[in-house]
Amino acid sequence: MTDELKKQIDCKQGQEGFIKVTDKPVSALSAQQRVVLNRKANVLFNEGKIDMAERIFITTGYSDGLTRVGDYYAEKKEYIKALKMYLLAHNKRKSDPLLEKFASLVSIMLKSED
Repeated sequence: MTDELKKQIDCKQGQEGFIKVTDKPVSALSAQQRVVLNRKANVLFNEGKIDMAERIFITTGYSDGLTRVGDYYAEKKEYIKALKMYLLAHNKRKSDPLLEKFASLVSIMLKSED
């Protein structure tokens, strides 16, 4: 790794480390603000305040948080809500199987109409 590349990585890493985020979090937030909000959302999630945590994770674009909210919804069998969270998190490993299930269900429904 060149010294210049290492400097660029160190500069971008800052205090938050490498945290996966979605493509377009609210750009008005600084990295430090996102870290504080994500920590608050993690506390809310752990307290069972899923709706509040979800809103913050969407605002910050924190993909790990969005995936955990999606997992929560999937566990509750709220698959459409889960899919939304997985898509916002760009988590294809979780969203693709749900999309396949939905496609299969639609296919079965269309065949039964014939």
